[in-house]
Amino acid sequence: MKDVEDIGRTRGRALGAVAIVQFMVTLDMTVVNVALPGIAAGLHIDQARLPWLVNIYALCFGGFLLLGGRLADHYGHRRVLLAGTAAFALASLGGGLAQDQAQLIAARAVQGVGAAVMAPAALAVLTLTQREGRERTRALGVYAAVSAVGGGAGVLVGGLLTEYAGWRWVMWVNLPMAVAALLLAAGSVPGGTVGGRRGRLDLVGAVLATAGVGLLILGVERTEQVGWGSAATAGTLAAAGLLLTGFVLWVRYGPMADPLIRLGLLRRRGVLGANLFMALLVGGQFGAFYFSTMHLQTVLGFNAAQAGLGFLPLTLCVVVGIQASSRLMRRGVPVRLLLVPAGLIGAAGFAWWAALGPAGSYLGDVLGPSMVAGLGIGFSFVPLTAAATGGLPPQEAGAASALLNSARQIGGAIGLAVLVAAATARTDHRLAAGASPAVAATQGYGLGYLLAAAFLLAASLAAATVLPGRRPAPAAEPGLERERTAEGARAAR
Repeated sequence: MKDVEDIGRTRGRALGAVAIVQFMVTLDMTVVNVALPGIAAGLHIDQARLPWLVNIYALCFGGFLLLGGRLADHYGHRRVLLAGTAAFALASLGGGLAQDQAQLIAARAVQGVGAAVMAPAALAVLTLTQREGRERTRALGVYAAVSAVGGGAGVLVGGLLTEYAGWRWVMWVNLPMAVAALLLAAGSVPGGTVGGRRGRLDLVGAVLATAGVGLLILGVERTEQVGWGSAATAGTLAAAGLLLTGFVLWVRYGPMADPLIRLGLLRRRGVLGANLFMALLVGGQFGAFYFSTMHLQTVLGFNAAQAGLGFLPLTLCVVVGIQASSRLMRRGVPVRLLLVPAGLIGAAGFAWWAALGPAGSYLGDVLGPSMVAGLGIGFSFVPLTAAATGGLPPQEAGAASALLNSARQIGGAIGLAVLVAAATARTDHRLAAGASPAVAATQGYGLGYLLAAAFLLAASLAAATVLPGRRPAPAAEPGLERERTAEGARAAR
């Protein structure tokens, strides 16, 4: 009995480490945004360079994800998780101590690389340490909840810290969390690799994939400054396409017995459908959250802290949606029957949000639609993650986790760029026609919300047509999974 209790506590500590890591990763996607004016004043940074403090994190995070996931499978999930978390913590410390823009941008870049290493390792640790069935579904609920809360909390935490403690604390806030994650992971995550010693790391595939995904994200994110039709955008996206095509050809025909990622993963309907759904969901979500932040501050006159608080009802509804979908999954409801309505509910919320007006209010234009959208988004997270990682062999847990995180980053970057471009064009057209700034802005935001709704409708369609109707079969019996965990623990000792 004591051994069973010890195993349970060990799994609980491993889940705690995963939750903290995922919270940090999602928090840092948004925590710097509202601190940008304070950073510009404190370090005398030109306004044109400020977006790089946000973009460089997303660029390095998205670019290195596939490599990070393979490193976890190759060298051991605990070792890579600890290394990534340590790098993230050191970069956070250095960023808070930065004396000029170059130092801060470099720190944000290292944060992005650290996040790309630790995020897929963390999700892989969850799937390998939590037993298949109710225990893993409950753990995925925790993982999804901290992901959702981290993204929403970034705006609130960033606003409060900037307002009352100074902008440097948006970097230093990671330090106590990183220390806690390191202590929990060191004592609970099994060491060693799954499946024994692996072959050589696919360095050619790593270079092609990292450069290709990085250039894709860079090209899309720069469209806000240089436009979609510019030579810089066309050249960057063309180079990204060539590199990613080269990566696919290398994986398909190259000599590596153990490539960076197996193309066969994407032939699994659960993996393909989950990644499509993730890209479309986050593409609409990131754009809608951007419009909401701008609407609250530029039209309704909220300050940074008030805008952050305005996201709380949405965040709470996301958590409610996560809990509801977790319970339904534990009762055996297939992921497809959860994701299709999740996308429809989210689309309804964004479509309702599109009706905002220049003379509206938070209660009339924001609260209701944000709560409906939050329910739909939250309802999707747990079945989405389960579909992307369920039924896979343990040695591919890191790669599958990296794929899902890559879909999130790429989908978010493309969706945000497309929605912002469309909303800006509508706003400029209305201004040219003589509309007031408030009227033009809200009409632009309204179009953006409608497009976000279209993204979620497309996600529902992808779930209905691609995902399998039943749960994937587990890759191994729970007893074998426990046996592997015990073997990893003995190897670590």
